[in-house]
Amino acid sequence: MESTTLTVRYFAGARAAAGRAEETIPSGRSLDDLTAELTQRHGDRLAGVLRVASFLVNGVSCHDRQTPLPAGATIDVLPPFAGG
Repeated sequence: MESTTLTVRYFAGARAAAGRAEETIPSGRSLDDLTAELTQRHGDRLAGVLRVASFLVNGVSCHDRQTPLPAGATIDVLPPFAGG
């Protein structure tokens, strides 16, 4: 049976801003919809991270923020990393 949720995994500063390493969100939304919901759930600190973060959908970089995310997908939130 296909999952009706998305798994969101937070890394580095995104983890600190969200206050958790991972959470599930109902599927049926785009990356823009997802970031809006995550901002509503976790506030301005995470919103700032999400504005500059990169996103992986099932391990592949996602640049189209309007395309619906596949049900059951894992979304990795990767803030910019300092250093090399």
